[in-house]
Amino acid sequence: MKIIIINGPNINLLGKREPLIYGNQSFEDFYKELETKFSQIELSHFQSNIEGEIIDKIQEIGFSYDGIILNAAAYTHTSIGIGDAVKAISAPVIEVHISNTFSREEFRHQSFISPNAKGVILGFGLKSYELALQSFLK
Repeated sequence: MKIIIINGPNINLLGKREPLIYGNQSFEDFYKELETKFSQIELSHFQSNIEGEIIDKIQEIGFSYDGIILNAAAYTHTSIGIGDAVKAISAPVIEVHISNTFSREEFRHQSFISPNAKGVILGFGLKSYELALQSFLK
């Protein structure tokens, strides 16, 4: 099984950025744990602060991977283009958020990804990614 995690803007700052919301662990350190825990999955990850690069990556792998875990971060609430890219591909997408977006600012309550995603997991910290991986194994 081939799964990719695609992260949007500022996820590269995990461990440094707003630790009360996002925790103290970097994504790189967490990703190493995922690779160990889910060694049966061919796992990869991609991060970009640039909307077009995220769309390009979704299009590039969206017909050849078994699944995508997508944390588009702030682009979740603003990018019709990322939502359209998710709609256009055949690989199932699980939308993931570290925080509970519904307990935050009102603009974070809308997602352009959710209507085209297989599912949405939010509010469980970095464990949200693990739950998404488990969903692909079921």
